[in-house]
Amino acid sequence: MGLRAHLVIFTRAPRYGAGKRRLEAGIGPMQALRFQRVMLTQTLRRFGADPRWTTWLAVTPDRSGPWPPRFDVLPQGKGDLGARMARVAKALPAGPVLIMGSDVPRVTIAEVARAFRALGNHDAVFGPAADGGYWAVGFRRRPRFIDPFRDVRWSTEHALSDSLTNLAGASVAMLNMHEDVDDAASLARLSGWEFLYGRRHR
Repeated sequence: MGLRAHLVIFTRAPRYGAGKRRLEAGIGPMQALRFQRVMLTQTLRRFGADPRWTTWLAVTPDRSGPWPPRFDVLPQGKGDLGARMARVAKALPAGPVLIMGSDVPRVTIAEVARAFRALGNHDAVFGPAADGGYWAVGFRRRPRFIDPFRDVRWSTEHALSDSLTNLAGASVAMLNMHEDVDDAASLARLSGWEFLYGRRHR
């Protein structure tokens, strides 16, 4: 029997005026909060019931909630994004790990499944983002966890290239490129995004 796969959704507790600062500046704090709530709900609904992996929530602030009771919750802890992702990746039970956010609405179940298949014979996998970062990162963690997060310039166009430099000599697979929603412009490029705020979700 193979090791269990672990999908980790990295998220901040949706709160008014906290997180998504650039998006908030463009559409206002109430709409930004609404977007966070809808996207987190949709992400968990889309990926959380798939029997091929266990879905976890890695949350900040560490003491926050309530969170949906059917998911195990891990605190992200202190440090920059890389330190928090490394901490969570090391804490999980044995098996491949894929970490992703909840603000990439075009990701499909098929792509997540492809990421776990790639980790069968690769040390790591990345889902590149249009801004030079990445929407997902995964690790086989056998025979050991290889940390790609040292000296990464987060929130810049260098984040992916810095991480790949740290993995020189390792086997790395790449997924499809997606755009995460960080500001009003990226939200406007999301086809049909108004539906997220439609009557179905009121």
